[in-house]
Amino acid sequence: MKALFKIMRMLLCGETRAFAQGMVLSLTVLIMGVALLALSGWFITAAAAAGMIGLGTLFNVFAPSAMVRFLALGRTAARYGERLTTHDATLRALSNLRVRLLGGVLTLPYRQIEKLQASVFLNRVTSDVDALDGLALRLVLPGAAGLAIIFLAAFAVAILVSPTISMVIILGYAIGPTLVFFWGQRRADKPSRKAQVGLQALRSRVIDLITTRDELIAFGQIPEAHKGVVDAAKFQSKSQAEVERIERTTGLILDLMGWAVVTASLGIGATLAQAGEITAAQAAVGIFASLALSEAVAPVRRALSEIGRMRSAAKRIVPLMEKHSDQYATSSMPIHDGPLVLSDVIAARGDADTALFAPIDLTITRGETVALTGRSGCGKSTLLLIVAGQIAPLGGVVRFGDDDLFQIDPVQRAKLIAMVPQRHALVAGTIAENLRLAAPEATDDALWTALEEMQLAKTIEAKGGLNARLGFRGVGLSGGEARRLVLARALLGKPKLLLLDEPTEGLDAPIAERVLQGLRKALPNAAILMAAHRSEEVNFADRIEQLHPKQQFH
Repeated sequence: MKALFKIMRMLLCGETRAFAQGMVLSLTVLIMGVALLALSGWFITAAAAAGMIGLGTLFNVFAPSAMVRFLALGRTAARYGERLTTHDATLRALSNLRVRLLGGVLTLPYRQIEKLQASVFLNRVTSDVDALDGLALRLVLPGAAGLAIIFLAAFAVAILVSPTISMVIILGYAIGPTLVFFWGQRRADKPSRKAQVGLQALRSRVIDLITTRDELIAFGQIPEAHKGVVDAAKFQSKSQAEVERIERTTGLILDLMGWAVVTASLGIGATLAQAGEITAAQAAVGIFASLALSEAVAPVRRALSEIGRMRSAAKRIVPLMEKHSDQYATSSMPIHDGPLVLSDVIAARGDADTALFAPIDLTITRGETVALTGRSGCGKSTLLLIVAGQIAPLGGVVRFGDDDLFQIDPVQRAKLIAMVPQRHALVAGTIAENLRLAAPEATDDALWTALEEMQLAKTIEAKGGLNARLGFRGVGLSGGEARRLVLARALLGKPKLLLLDEPTEGLDAPIAERVLQGLRKALPNAAILMAAHRSEEVNFADRIEQLHPKQQFH
């Protein structure tokens, strides 16, 4: 529950004023509802009693009837305002929650981000945030308002009618439903979590069925994929049915408790009225107030179907939003342009105890291109990630200019250093939108210039220009075209240090040579460090630095 409380605090603190207004309106709705039914009961009973004793002509019906109309209309207006206020506040709070969540994901270690699968992660995040939209609307605000109105009504009944009926109301509407809620949520927790897992599995399998339909058709796996979707749907349906069964059971218990309170109030009120301690009209107030308070415990029934998935969603979301401490990124001082210097740098893959390469000493000056070579798996890509500031080395120092690379503010570091990994990262959208991810203010002329340097301008023009749309992950371009588009995007940021991981993979030799020349032409003063595999890349470099394997260390 700790994670759920943290999410609750985030939602309420971000929109404190709006939720406070919603709470006041929610209380107003319940107060008016209880007052309306209690006043109506008193009015009917008092009018009947006055008529029976011959005082009907003297009984003032105008004031109570006017109050009944006022409460009825006021309750409707307050309910509308409460819905409008709380839903608007919830939407804003969830929007802020999504921003914080994505901001927290960006602080994760690079290797952890690298393991995230886009479709699975986005599906889970979307589902989890959606699961939390009822936390304030259907659990916190209604529950708090319900408990408050129950105690207020009990206090009023104790003064106007009888303390005995007041205690019955507290036992039947405050203590009883609270115990039922905790009992029910323990029973509903597991099937509710299963239903949420089933829903996520169903979404993921449907998405996979759509996005990989060509491959599935080619290999004759459509029936198997369809069976997976059906199995996920059955699992989710079965789990949801169990949640609904528990909800119906607890709903029945709450209804029985409500009728028990009304029956007890009726019996106590009738006994007191016969004894002459209260009037029949006062007894009616207690009875109808008890009847009206059943609305206050309704959120208990609704919350049971969602509390399990809310808790599961909170457990997954909270760790992602917590800032991961970075012992290196502590300084935001301005940095000086200068050479990249690596001194005795070593690294390992993950938590392994074997170094990928021997300690490396390397200096790259402005305008210089250095090619990293070595056998596959020797650590070229890992070294590029270290220089990019994405992962920390096991030992040694990396300096850029006069500053330790990991002491540079991450925002400043991103402006100085650009990295193009082996796997390109394109999003669904136009060519221009993909390019402007690196330079939002870039003009169309700047975009075309970058495309020309990467030998891509004619291709893009043939596809419809900068407004041509790409599909998911850049669908619409070949592998080589996508790689050149990513390289063009890197140029637009005008980095001081450009890191390239096999930049010409998938390009034929003449185009590869022209692309490399275009990189240097666009960034004449930038230092370039690239993991080189092809002869075109090695021959283009000013210097070659080979990574040598390192034996196990202790």
